[in-house]
Amino acid sequence: MDKKVTLEKLQQLGVMAVIRGPTPELTLKMVEALIAGGVKGIEITYSTPNAAEVVRQLDKQFSNQIVLGMGTLTEPTQVDEAIGAGARFLVCPICDPLLGKTMIASGVPVMIGALTPTEVFQAYKLGSDVVKIFPGSLGGPSYMKALKAPFPNIPMMPTGGVSATNVGEWLDAGAFAVGAGSELCPPKLAKEGRFDEISMRAREFIKALEEARSTLKL
Repeated sequence: MDKKVTLEKLQQLGVMAVIRGPTPELTLKMVEALIAGGVKGIEITYSTPNAAEVVRQLDKQFSNQIVLGMGTLTEPTQVDEAIGAGARFLVCPICDPLLGKTMIASGVPVMIGALTPTEVFQAYKLGSDVVKIFPGSLGGPSYMKALKAPFPNIPMMPTGGVSATNVGEWLDAGAFAVGAGSELCPPKLAKEGRFDEISMRAREFIKALEEARSTLKL
């Protein structure tokens, strides 16, 4: 899957699960539950234990079913590891020039984190394909809508503060897609073995996404 196709697929999927798994085994089960619920954009964060190995296993098991990436990159050395494990896109929560340039040089879609207008523009000028607005909870959809006013051509994806109840607001504000973490796949549910509830949350997100797109005619 080339870069353009991957980006188009991520936008089509609309919801990316940002997974901070408690253990490698539980993380694999979380992904299975999300797939069962219809969420197929998967970001395994580096805060997940043995994150690269988890991605490697997921790539073997589900490569034809999901678009798999790695997130919470903070060091340039993680880029090659993530790509080698099977990541098809890379996400970081910060706008660091060295890390950003290393990610972009990998050739896969990149989402660099930003919050302020200056950071958003810096991330875009570095070459970020989509700018990750983080934490989205700080300003909400109205803040991202304000950012889109001076930067209408910069694709933005909020992460943090995204729920099934406000997906439509984020899309209306101009989101490329949304990243959902604890509202979609809380580690607590995995620790308690409540994977059916993760699948249920996934279905709720997908339903909300489809209804919002229908209403907004996206």
